[in-house]
Amino acid sequence: MSSSHMKRLAMPRSWPLTRKTDIWISRPRPSGHPLERCMAMGVVLRDVIGVAKSMREAKRALATRKILVDGRVTTDIRRGVGVMDVLSVGDDHYRCVLDKNGKLRYASISAKEAGHKLCRIDGKTTIKGGVTQLNLHDGRNILVDDANKYNTMDTLVLDVESQKIEGHHKFEAGANCYLIGGSHTGGTATMNEYLVKRSSKDNEVLFEEFGTIVDHVFVIGDANLPLDEVNA
Repeated sequence: MSSSHMKRLAMPRSWPLTRKTDIWISRPRPSGHPLERCMAMGVVLRDVIGVAKSMREAKRALATRKILVDGRVTTDIRRGVGVMDVLSVGDDHYRCVLDKNGKLRYASISAKEAGHKLCRIDGKTTIKGGVTQLNLHDGRNILVDDANKYNTMDTLVLDVESQKIEGHHKFEAGANCYLIGGSHTGGTATMNEYLVKRSSKDNEVLFEEFGTIVDHVFVIGDANLPLDEVNA
C-alpha cells in the first residue's frame, strides 16, 4: 500500500472531493492534524481553490516560494493544510474551516485576518530546566514562562508573522465555541458546563441544547471566522 497516495473511496468524508472520478488521491504527510482534518497542499491547490490544473502546475507554483502556510514558505506538495491553518497564495489568503456538512473549506479572508491564527492547547509538558511547553492542535510546540496561565483546551491567538502569542481564550463556562466534530460540526455554541468523566470515557462539554465530547470543541471567543461564507 502506497504511503503517498490512498484510494478515493477510502478518503475521509470531510474531504470535499468526488470519490469515483479517479482511483487515487494524494495523502498528506503525517502532521499535527489528523487525516480527517487536513488535506495535502497539492490537492488543495488543484481541486479546492483551483490555482493549478494539475499536480505539475501545483509543484511549479510551490517552486516560486510565494505560497505560505501560517506565514512560512512551503514547497512540499504533500504538506497537510488543516483546520485553522492560514494559506497564502500570493496576495490571496484562505483559512481552513469545517462547514455544517463536516467538509473542509478553504474560505477567502482578508490580509488583516490572515495575520493571526487560533491554536488549541492539546497538552502541556515540562521539559529540561523546568520550562513549560504547550502542545498545540496543529503539531507545533510553544515555550511559555507562566505555566499556570494556560490550561489544556484553552485557545491561543498567534501572530502569524512573529509566531508569538497575542491573545488567549479560556476554556470555561460562557466561552464561545466552534464545533469541529460530531453532528453539530461547523456551528458555534456557548459552553454551559464541562464534565470530567472518572472512567475511560471521553470528557464531555454541555451546551444549552446538546452535548459533545471535548475533542470536538474549539474555543474561539470573539474571533471572526468565515463561517457564514462556507455555510451559505
